[in-house]
Amino acid sequence: MNLAQQPARRKVRVLHIDDSAVMRSLLRMVLEPQPSIEIAATASSGQEGLAIFERIHPDLVLLDIEMPGMNGLEVLSSIRRQNRRVPVIMCSTLTSRGARITIEALARGATDYVTKPGAQNGVRQGVETLSHELLPKIFALFPSDSHPAPPVPEPHLTLAPPSSYPPRIVVIGVSTGGPAALELLLPKIPATFPLPILIVQHMPRLFTGLLAERLDSLCPLHVREASPDAHAQAGVIDIARGDFHLEIAREFTLRLNQNPPENFCRPSVDVLFRSAAAICAGRVLGVILTGMGSDGVAGSRAIRSAGGVILAQDAPTSVVWGMPGSVVHAGLANKVLPLDAIPAEILRLATSAAPRLPRPETAAL
Repeated sequence: MNLAQQPARRKVRVLHIDDSAVMRSLLRMVLEPQPSIEIAATASSGQEGLAIFERIHPDLVLLDIEMPGMNGLEVLSSIRRQNRRVPVIMCSTLTSRGARITIEALARGATDYVTKPGAQNGVRQGVETLSHELLPKIFALFPSDSHPAPPVPEPHLTLAPPSSYPPRIVVIGVSTGGPAALELLLPKIPATFPLPILIVQHMPRLFTGLLAERLDSLCPLHVREASPDAHAQAGVIDIARGDFHLEIAREFTLRLNQNPPENFCRPSVDVLFRSAAAICAGRVLGVILTGMGSDGVAGSRAIRSAGGVILAQDAPTSVVWGMPGSVVHAGLANKVLPLDAIPAEILRLATSAAPRLPRPETAAL
């Protein structure tokens, strides 16, 4: 079959549920020009949206959080009871209440979120803001010929074998799908865990403190938002503050800065991982979880080059296999594991006097 005879790729069918006529109009202006996306239906209430969802089985749901009657959390829970895999992107207000509900939605299985543009910004700026925030998320979930997955960085140097000594610190990088993944992983780490854990989760400033607060209520370890000049310590999980890079310095002091974004991210996984490799040499355990993009590849290379160890989440359990997939394809992952197997591996390596790991895994394996 030649190219002219090949069937056209099916468009991504979107269901948009929002009680705001303004938001429905803005989303239409953002999505309709995209040749790979089709607005299959819109709904102005949760009840109507659920009825349409059951009838048309969309590929993607864009869901408002705060609606009269059945709110977004209730709609999300109903959708998840019917379909565990369909991506649902929440539309949130950038307020303390909106952020708190968004964190709850992500923990209940929402795929991602976008923040609604302020009413004072006008239509043109609203469309630009939504386009910049929403479209990359959709294209990451549904790569196409016109919007393929980003190229995989190639390794350029020889990697050291794993250190014969146990790690001194655990660093974790995560993005899309992160809150739900962290809720599955971190509560399985016991209160006796002997190492500090530092996490970069791509989130705005308003969200990271609420995420730390929620995880703290679920975990045996204490979870907090990282503070400047605090010290990383065993029994404590520090989450990078939104809009600030997190680094670890001498004496395990935490440093926060607003240097330029890396990989379009601040906080950046690369920044944290590089600093851990510099301070702890080969005694670092890095973990790359679900997320879009390739943040973490350069940092993982720094850890591996110093003799540290990298674990990567596998594709089937990742919401988006961008960050872990890039690390795996670059030959930097010592092990590729489903999410539910990662806590046990972290515990094994953290308490092992001489961790023995296979050669790095690749996508071909």
